[in-house]
Amino acid sequence: MISLRVNDIKQYAYCPRVVFYQYCMPVNKKATWKMEQGKIAEARIDELEKRRKLREYRLVEGTRKFHVWVSSTRIGLSGKLDLLIDSPEGLFPVDFKMTTGMPHRNHLMQLCGYARLLEDCYGREVTKGFVYLIPQNDAVVFDLTEERKKEADALMDEIREMIGREQMPSPTPVRNRCVDCEFRNYCGDIL
Repeated sequence: MISLRVNDIKQYAYCPRVVFYQYCMPVNKKATWKMEQGKIAEARIDELEKRRKLREYRLVEGTRKFHVWVSSTRIGLSGKLDLLIDSPEGLFPVDFKMTTGMPHRNHLMQLCGYARLLEDCYGREVTKGFVYLIPQNDAVVFDLTEERKKEADALMDEIREMIGREQMPSPTPVRNRCVDCEFRNYCGDIL
């Protein structure tokens, strides 16, 4: 089984070619402004998060664990969580995003990937996750249903099949994503 990263699920849901370039045709990518800003904000967010109350996540109690590395050879997946909240109410993955818009399907699929990993490693069901929007200072909650987790499982299967075939997939149909893409120079069929 080809080992994947949770980030691959998010990237594939955003544009399958990003994952193709990373695994099948490794190329030098250009760091985008958004990527750089996210790195800068990460340390500041960690400090702020330590003081933030759990009520921001609609929880009464729990412990925060930052930058938690989770890996499972059984499901062939690994990733580093920005934040894991371990509460009597459950395990809650939290992913910080430097974006001004609301989270999209690719962010939800990333949370579902983390849910699968946490369930496999901790033996506890994960039913909710959060995307923390840094600019808005707001946590958006997602129900991580079994149906949604199966959708993420299907994406992992598609990724592994694509890597095995080494065949470039179609680009994202959302062309405005190509404008700031670090791989834009390699997609000759995108204008």
